[in-house]
Amino acid sequence: MKRLFSLFMISLLSGATTLGAYKLFFEGNSGHNSIVTSAPTNYNRTIGNYGEAIDFSVAAENAIHTVVHVKNVSVRTIYNPIMEYFYGSRGTQQQEQIGTGSGVIISEDGYIVTNNHVIKDATELEVTLNNNKSYKAKLIGTDSKMDIALLKIDADEKLPYSTFADSDAVKVGEWVLAVGNPYNLNSTVTAGIVSAKARNLDTRGIQSFIQTDAAVNPGNSGGALVNTRGELIGINTMISSPTGSYAGYSFAVPSNITRKIIEDLMEFGNVQRGILGVEGRELNSNFSQEIGINDTEGFYVDNVTKNSGAEKAGLQKGDIIKKLDNQKVNSFAELSGYINSKRPNDKVQVTFVRDGKIKVVPVTLVKKELFNTEFKGLELEDIEAADKKKYRIDYGVKIKDVTSDALKPYQDQLKGNIILKVDNQKATDVETVSAFLNRKGEDQSVNIQMINRLGQMMQIIIQ
Repeated sequence: MKRLFSLFMISLLSGATTLGAYKLFFEGNSGHNSIVTSAPTNYNRTIGNYGEAIDFSVAAENAIHTVVHVKNVSVRTIYNPIMEYFYGSRGTQQQEQIGTGSGVIISEDGYIVTNNHVIKDATELEVTLNNNKSYKAKLIGTDSKMDIALLKIDADEKLPYSTFADSDAVKVGEWVLAVGNPYNLNSTVTAGIVSAKARNLDTRGIQSFIQTDAAVNPGNSGGALVNTRGELIGINTMISSPTGSYAGYSFAVPSNITRKIIEDLMEFGNVQRGILGVEGRELNSNFSQEIGINDTEGFYVDNVTKNSGAEKAGLQKGDIIKKLDNQKVNSFAELSGYINSKRPNDKVQVTFVRDGKIKVVPVTLVKKELFNTEFKGLELEDIEAADKKKYRIDYGVKIKDVTSDALKPYQDQLKGNIILKVDNQKATDVETVSAFLNRKGEDQSVNIQMINRLGQMMQIIIQ
């Protein structure tokens, strides 16, 4: 009897399985003579953590109305040497040039942030909103080092504006949207992920980019990089491309740095830069082996600037900086990026390792203008506005003093000169020169191009 009952149960289960399979594979496809599986209606939605769906349309709708088209009108003088020889001043012509880019509205009363290179040399600026209304714009201030400019328009209505997110909290792999208005055809949106943070491209002094694979082309410069809530995490500033068009990667100035710059421009009229007062390089396996330590992560302090906050706090050569406040530091780009979001007299908690022990000290940042560096017996400092005007240059570092006994006989000829290039690298400021020189050994020669106090070009090689 038990055997008969077991056979009955097996037969019943087999029949149910067969019936279920028939209903699933045949009745489920009734009326569709195809083996192609239809995707559910929300198939194109990206599934986030915990199964939550991310809808890019919300972020796009929040962002597109805050992104504007920026038109830059400039005048260039064209010289015709033959015409100038025969006709004098009539040999020159004034030619109008028009450049375009994007910008982001950051306040309802019409403040707009864009790239410095978008508005450079402009004699006239015009901004067109996403609703096609156009306004003349006034330049409030610029920061050429970080490629940021601040504009202002007087609109006849309250404007939609972008809110700032914390760019330090952005994670690699996070979805982002790049929004621009390149051709005055209303805002365009592309999607991608954050590919990397704190990218140092050694260009124009910018040391801490957000890298993304969202498509950005030249006309999108100055546009917004936003998260999936439509909040601003960066200002798109450049692309990596051999052709001038998008080829896989683009870069944005982080929102924390951008916010600090525009607040400085609005409050002070210029950018207030603070410095920590350390020079050095990031650790890696080869360098750690070279200096005889086991640690391969962090920023190795090779020199502490005199009278800086770092010196007053007791930081020393050989210390390994691990964190600034709660931000991990593994590279110069991460260190400079965080410091660039601070002002002089701000306090930063520096976590570092010395002799295998972890220490934490508060460091008060000092004004960047006090920053100088010394290399091969030359003490260098940033040039002032008067120097730029006098020598008609927009970058360079000045030889403040000569400390080397070998160079003392040439002190009068060197002191006060403006260094323009070091080994064919532009000497944009002391920070840039210091970072470059720290990658060279003390036993390597350095080729220096400079302007002397008479305005004459010089070139010297220092061993």
